[in-house]
Amino acid sequence: MPLLTYSLLRLALLAAAVGVLWLVGVRHWLPLMGFGVVIAAALSYLLLRRQRDATTVYLARRAQERKAAGVDEAVEDEAVEDDAAS
Repeated sequence: MPLLTYSLLRLALLAAAVGVLWLVGVRHWLPLMGFGVVIAAALSYLLLRRQRDATTVYLARRAQERKAAGVDEAVEDEAVEDDAAS
């Protein structure tokens, strides 16, 4: 769930940055989106540290669980192959 929260907050920052730029008078889509992405990236780096750290922990834990499950499956596959060869 932290990944979804972090992603939605980053999208909200992008929408806010683009909205502010639009109100300021940037009307062409290329500079509007370009500056919007740069501003949103900077704001997310500064404002979303807690969510970014929670997402990192979540993804690391998930990767460990998948790696452990892969090792278990490999051991089971070897056991099945040994039983089939006997």
